[in-house]
Amino acid sequence: MTSQQHRNRSRWKRPALAAGAALTVVVTGAGAAPGAGAAQAATPGKPKLKLIAASNSVTLDRWQGEPGVYLDLGTYVTVDNAPLEFKVTRKSYKDPVVAKQVFRHDGTTTTKALPTGLVKDFSGLPGFLEVSVKDANGTEVAKSKGNFCPNNASGRLRPDAPATSHYPESCPTNPFTLGSVWGVEKGWASNSSTVDYDKPVDLPVGEYTAKVSVAKKYRDLFGIPNDSPTIKVTVRQPSENGGVGRGMSAHQGGAHGSAHGSAHGSAQGAAHHYGPRGADEPTPGALSHALEDRGLAHHLGDGRGHTDGSRIAAALRPNSTRPTGRAGVPANVPKPDLRSLPAWDIAITDGEDGDVPGKDYLAFSANVWNAGPAPLVVDGFRKPGADLMDAYQYFYDANGKQVGYTPTGTMEWDPRVGHEHWHFTDFASYRLLSEDKTREVRSGKEAFCLANTDAVDYTVKNANWKPYNTDLSTACGEQNSISVREVLDVGSGDTYTQYRPGQSFDITDLPNGTYYIQVIANPEKRLQETNLNNNVALRKVILSGEPGKRTVKVPAHDLVNAP
Repeated sequence: MTSQQHRNRSRWKRPALAAGAALTVVVTGAGAAPGAGAAQAATPGKPKLKLIAASNSVTLDRWQGEPGVYLDLGTYVTVDNAPLEFKVTRKSYKDPVVAKQVFRHDGTTTTKALPTGLVKDFSGLPGFLEVSVKDANGTEVAKSKGNFCPNNASGRLRPDAPATSHYPESCPTNPFTLGSVWGVEKGWASNSSTVDYDKPVDLPVGEYTAKVSVAKKYRDLFGIPNDSPTIKVTVRQPSENGGVGRGMSAHQGGAHGSAHGSAHGSAQGAAHHYGPRGADEPTPGALSHALEDRGLAHHLGDGRGHTDGSRIAAALRPNSTRPTGRAGVPANVPKPDLRSLPAWDIAITDGEDGDVPGKDYLAFSANVWNAGPAPLVVDGFRKPGADLMDAYQYFYDANGKQVGYTPTGTMEWDPRVGHEHWHFTDFASYRLLSEDKTREVRSGKEAFCLANTDAVDYTVKNANWKPYNTDLSTACGEQNSISVREVLDVGSGDTYTQYRPGQSFDITDLPNGTYYIQVIANPEKRLQETNLNNNVALRKVILSGEPGKRTVKVPAHDLVNAP
């Protein structure tokens, strides 16, 4: 995603639903009569699903010069009688993705495999929603199909539903994800609208009618009634200086709008980089639909006031003082297991983001994740006036009680734009290896601020489906911090996009040929882990072209074809 694409994306908020839309969801979900063919028997442990519309009408803003609008029509899948839950896994990158529906009833758990090949990745149920848009003359002017991620923005249908949802808040899009959990609580509804920010729908200003339905294969599979909500769609073009304001509707104004204006403006004023060029921005897709809908996508990255609101938790506060007593790690204490993912998002850059013009750089994204069974918790403590913090790794028993600690290197302040926080110096490093993998031809050792940017495998033991720090806004402290705490939760990984100077590999004087990008977790082995033999991942790349016009080919990694 380019910087401009991200800025464009940050303008687009949830369309203005008609007044009372939230109440409509509650009333419709709680008391709506079944639609055609909707006679669903209440089988114990089996969820009853239904497609509804939050409102009979929505208003979409089309800004001058933009290619179209995004069809977030406010449709939801309601879930009743039992939770809707799926476990999605693959044994390795050589194996296909397998999805199973999970049924829980009276203390027993059973599963049922979805049809082979139906689910191909971890982003949701493909082709779930079918949308047809007609103009005022009844002519179909747009048609689309969309995935359904059960973890999308959701809410309760009625007062007696569970107060909170324990399921994750998004479906992972990292190409090297290994396992995911999707779910909707009983008595809740999940937003079924799919918004593809790369493919806006070209609808001129005017009035339209959208008909939304669930694809037949899913109606048959899950016993969903054949309902097709019809929604009036108004496309309008606000003026740049009008009363509505750029990037939000009148329905959205107030404090929400003020927050957007100040935060987005400050980010741009500081020349903050977004997309793959942003050193510390989570992988596109990592931010939950719920947070995007609240207009918080533009808060990604570092800086005062940038927060997704998800990390107000005592567990992530650093200890105020250095540990005392003898350092030690009990013999059988649970420890993290750090593992590297193969590199992806690989490209040649030339003179971008501060690189030296005329040179060729090999840029990439890389991720180190924690397979558990314990979180990685590192606290840094700063002596008065010191430039470095002393870092300590902490250990906890099965009940969450701190039972040990050990020194584990240092943390340093990184003043570069796009960073501006404390980096742990011994988390991961990168190398470019020769074709025979025996020689290191370039090194990209880096320090990191740890954050749970990607859900890599939420099916491992003790995986935390709702990690607190999903971006970097409060995870890594400020320049005047006396101590910081950095956490990598079980099941999550930290993606760094290596597009900045000193991170990407300078390949200007390297001959064409085959190389391997090596990602190494815990390179100095200072962090205590359950297993130190799975810390390295390789990704093959083939360099071609002439100086100034170098190209890179990235072969598939087993079944994962992610350049």
